[in-house]
Amino acid sequence: MSGLDLISLAVFASVLAVAGASPGPAVAAILARVLARGAAGVTPFLAGLILGDVVWLAAAVLGLAVVAQTFHELFLVIRYLGAAYLFWLAWKLWFAPISASPEVPAVASSGERGLRAFVGGVMLALGNPKSMMFYLALLPNIISLADVRFLAFIELVGVIVAVLTGVFTGYVLLATRVRRLFTSPRAMRWLNRGSGTVMAGAAIAVATR
Repeated sequence: MSGLDLISLAVFASVLAVAGASPGPAVAAILARVLARGAAGVTPFLAGLILGDVVWLAAAVLGLAVVAQTFHELFLVIRYLGAAYLFWLAWKLWFAPISASPEVPAVASSGERGLRAFVGGVMLALGNPKSMMFYLALLPNIISLADVRFLAFIELVGVIVAVLTGVFTGYVLLATRVRRLFTSPRAMRWLNRGSGTVMAGAAIAVATR
C-alpha cells in the first residue's frame, strides 16, 4: 500500500488547478449563483461538484472508460438532468424577487434546498464533458493508473478536494465582491437576469457537448 511521489502529485494538482479554473459550466454556475443570491447556501453545490469529480477519478482508476461508453445512454441522461437543473436555476434567477438589501440572499436557504443544490452539483459534474475528458482521458497521461493503490487513491482524492475547494472558493469570493457593487433594486434585477442568462448558457453547453 504505497502512495504516489510528490512530483506526480504536484503535477496532478497543477493540471487540475488549471482545468478547474478554466471557464466552463461549473464556473459559470458558481458565478451565476453567487452573483444573484450571495454566497449563502453555495457550499452544498460546491460539495456536489467536488464529489462528482471524485466519482470520475474513481471511474478512471477502475478503468471504467469502456463502461462509460457502453452505458452511453445513462451518461446522456445524467448530462441532461444536469442541464435541466441549470435551466431551472436560470428560470428562478430571471424571475427572483429583489431583496431590500444586497447582503440578504433573494432566496432563503433550507435543508431541502441544500440537498437539491448538492445533487445538482453532482449531476453537473458527472455530466460535464470537461470533467469526463480530464479523468478518463488526460489523467492516465499524468499518472500511471496501474500504480494507483488505495493510499494513492486517497492522496488523489485529497488533492482534488484541496485544489477544487481553493479554486471554487476563489470564484465565490470574486463574485461576492462584484455583487456588492450592485446595490439598487434595478441593478440587482439586471444582475439576476444576467446571472440567469449565464446559467442558461451553461445549461446549453452541458446539453449540447
